[in-house]
Amino acid sequence: MKYKLGKKEKRNLIRIVFALCAFIALFTADKCINLASAVGGKLGWLLPFFLYLAVYIAIGCDVLWRAVRNILRGQIFDENFLMCVATLGAFALAITRGVNGLETEGFDEACAVLLFYQAGEFFQNYATNKSRVSISSLMDIRPDHANVIRDGDAITVDPSEVKIGEIILVNPGEKVPLDGICVKGKSALDTKALTGESVPAEVEAGMSVISGAVNLTSQIEVEVKSEFYDSTVSKILELVENASDKKSKTESFITKFAKYYTPAVVFLALALAIIPGAVTGNWTLWTYRALNFLVVSCPCALVISIPLSFFAGIGAASKYHILIKGSNYLEQLDKANIFVFDKTGTLTKGAFEVIDVQPACDREEILRLAAIAEKDSSHPIAKSIAEAYAGEIDDNGYVLTDISGRGISATDGNDTILCGNEKLMRENGIEFPEISGTGTRVHVALNGKYVGTVTIADTLKEETTDVIGRLNALGAKTVMLTGDNEEVAAEIARQAGVTQYKASLLPQDKVTEVERMLAQKNKTETLCFTGDGINDAPVLMRSDIGIAMGGVGSDAAIEAADIVLMKDDLRGLPLAKRIARKTMRVVRENIVFSLLVKAAILVLSALGITNMWVAVFGDVGVAVIAILNAMRVNSKYKI
Repeated sequence: MKYKLGKKEKRNLIRIVFALCAFIALFTADKCINLASAVGGKLGWLLPFFLYLAVYIAIGCDVLWRAVRNILRGQIFDENFLMCVATLGAFALAITRGVNGLETEGFDEACAVLLFYQAGEFFQNYATNKSRVSISSLMDIRPDHANVIRDGDAITVDPSEVKIGEIILVNPGEKVPLDGICVKGKSALDTKALTGESVPAEVEAGMSVISGAVNLTSQIEVEVKSEFYDSTVSKILELVENASDKKSKTESFITKFAKYYTPAVVFLALALAIIPGAVTGNWTLWTYRALNFLVVSCPCALVISIPLSFFAGIGAASKYHILIKGSNYLEQLDKANIFVFDKTGTLTKGAFEVIDVQPACDREEILRLAAIAEKDSSHPIAKSIAEAYAGEIDDNGYVLTDISGRGISATDGNDTILCGNEKLMRENGIEFPEISGTGTRVHVALNGKYVGTVTIADTLKEETTDVIGRLNALGAKTVMLTGDNEEVAAEIARQAGVTQYKASLLPQDKVTEVERMLAQKNKTETLCFTGDGINDAPVLMRSDIGIAMGGVGSDAAIEAADIVLMKDDLRGLPLAKRIARKTMRVVRENIVFSLLVKAAILVLSALGITNMWVAVFGDVGVAVIAILNAMRVNSKYKI
């Protein structure tokens, strides 16, 4: 979604451009013909005064109002107060010089301060809103209504009024308002706003439906399984809306810094005006220097650009369907150097696949016989065999018998198929070869003779090896925790390229292992745990940063994790780290640049070497540069 200026912003931009044009024309005329001398006499200064005052009010009336309003509320020392004191003081000095018959100086500078301050505010709002678009685009998933069937009729109600167990009607083009199970109809759902997946998901009776998805083709009926406040869309919206509440240490420090810095600056400016002025008697000179001091010391560059940088980082991550719950996690992710992974569903696909058939020359015949035996089973291994067989499964009256703990026997009166483990083969006196390697083996025999072996395993995701390689290249430690046995864990660890692994762990053992690593790591190190599913929730909460895979539809993931990779794609992890790294680099650049430039100009202002024009650059110029630098965070990234 591309950001466009709103009506209020357009009006503000027109006001700034109009005031700038008027100021340039007035400033040029004043320097060319000296407006005060054009009138002549002691009251000649009134002409530039009224002309500059008109520009001042046009561009700064809202700043003056905010300063007065905040003072009445007890919030005295803020940037509006500093701007008002500095600019009104400059007007007062110019009037004093005019009354005393001296050349008027200060009207133009006062207008310039407010003009460029407003330009800086405009850039700030533009940058903030541009970053907000990336996040608020997720708000399009919020459903407006629900069509609930009551007493045989479909009535339109607010989604929060629908109860668990009720049937809702979702028409083509409508958003699914609540999580549930499709009970009638068949359609395609657009889940792009939730997962980033561009291919529509087919749904029919008996399949789960998540809120926020858009129904594309046909009307469906859905039995509600969760109330609105507990639905997927509600949890995602809550996560996004609260993302700015958790501030980083840097943000918190800058906020506290500004709280004490601003009043300190005001009192230093007073001291600079009063003490040297009383000693030398030149009150005008030292008051002017004090006003310069006030302008340049305004903490806008830090107070605006630092939160904006973090906000831009969260917005950039949102564009790639990476939900980060707060800027504190961005700051931590930049320092993350220990990455711990669950295996099943995180590094691997979490689904069995046929990886080998021996002997290979009889592959289709072996799969055909195994598919006949396994056709009615709902076991993941049986499903993987049925999916691997390309042909149509024979259904010529085979009687299937489940042999507990061993496998399945299938017979049609003429032929008998045995499909199962080593125990099944041995009990029936069937010799079979020993096959090395990892995976679950299903042996197949026909009429008492061995036919072949199907090897099934949970395979790595396509991106796993690349992602682990990138993290290892950064010098990070990568660790895999799994409940699988040593042999399987060792093979998966080798394929993935992780530096360490722990096998045969129960869910509580994973927590213990993570706590051990947390205790052993240095204070400067940050541990991230990436997992999916309810079993991983305790570890996600215990680690420094919990990262959930496939957050859509997983309440435990959304609630327990600090970062959610909604596309269920591990490539989001190094991408999130790159965004965090760029965010923190920009934050450090803005802090160093702002403080160095301001410190230099503050000293020069106090010594009288610079005037208010340089002070304007020290305040507004530095702020605009810092804001533009912060906007770089919310740019395009290579996945």
